[in-house]
Amino acid sequence: MRNTQRTEKIAFLFMALATLIIIVPVGLILFIVLWHGLPGLSLEFILAMPREGMRAGGIFPAIVGTLLLTLGCALFSIPLGILAAIYLNEYSQKNWLTRLIELAIINLAGVPSIVYGLFGLGLFVTFLNFGASILAGSLTLSIMTLPVIITATREALNSVPRAFREVSFSLGASRWQTVRKVVLPNAIPGILTGTILGLSRAAGETAPILFTVAAFYLPRLPESAFDQAMALPYHIYVLSTQVPNVSPKIQYGTVLVLVGLVFIMNIIAATIRARFRKRKTW
Repeated sequence: MRNTQRTEKIAFLFMALATLIIIVPVGLILFIVLWHGLPGLSLEFILAMPREGMRAGGIFPAIVGTLLLTLGCALFSIPLGILAAIYLNEYSQKNWLTRLIELAIINLAGVPSIVYGLFGLGLFVTFLNFGASILAGSLTLSIMTLPVIITATREALNSVPRAFREVSFSLGASRWQTVRKVVLPNAIPGILTGTILGLSRAAGETAPILFTVAAFYLPRLPESAFDQAMALPYHIYVLSTQVPNVSPKIQYGTVLVLVGLVFIMNIIAATIRARFRKRKTW
């Protein structure tokens, strides 16, 4: 008994150390960003156009561009990802072809983002002649996000007990009725988690939009889906590497705005997820 308790205490100690190893660096990064970024935040900084080669003014075009790209990514990737996951999990037969598709999806989730950027450049910008545009950037981010959404949705669908499906079938419901009325409502919290994780990653990516949409300096808002746009991740990269004599307040303030946008997205998703979880009876 004593050996078991000692082993348990050692295991809890290692888990606590692992948690600290994760939390401390993240907390330190947030502290540095807040310390340097808060002095640079103001309504003018958020709502004004950039001036003097981005050394003055605000970052409003970059904020709008990031929101448009994230929205476009969501419009393309969420329906396709959820429908693909439903088909693979609820309808497809378990054979070598589906196993090959599942393996491909898992591998695609680990492909570096720069590869997706080059793929988007070749397919959407050059071959389909969309040019460097919001449409090309949104489609590229969608392809990058799809494996995450499909994998998370499948895990959420698998978490719904098989007995729920069997009871629904025994009452005469079709497979689609079972999926729509029984499986999906109980899987929505998990689906939302995976979706927001994918979109949060898309909102912070630089490499895919570098080749497909991002503009270096564009002190105006885009007027159509075929226009270029500024984006916060690329804006941060440019401020840090290409523009000399930029105040650290502007650099860290831009980082803080991007972190804030991602944080707001996660809060909204967590609120919606909590409401759906309250409806669960199991």
